[in-house]
Amino acid sequence: MKKSTKKLGSTDDLKQLHKALLLLRTPDEARKFLRDLCTITEIRAMSERWIAAQMIAKGVPYREIAKKTGISTSTITRVGHWLKDGEGGYELVLKRISKK
Repeated sequence: MKKSTKKLGSTDDLKQLHKALLLLRTPDEARKFLRDLCTITEIRAMSERWIAAQMIAKGVPYREIAKKTGISTSTITRVGHWLKDGEGGYELVLKRISKK
């Protein structure tokens, strides 16, 4: 049997993940899917990034975010960078949340 030469994380693989995420309808479904898909450490890391993004968007200083949350300043700085110069994903969701 011939081994697959397809790389893990290829564009097609990522598209399949994106499509799967779009099928989730409730926060509980998202929680279940993420728990099955990711390790607890990965989920906590994503949660921290999301908390940091929300606080940065509200203008909270990085050091204050770190002090209040325990999130490392390096993580907060990375989130700040992606919030400013990323793909716009943080901004998109932040805008949608603010409309609710």
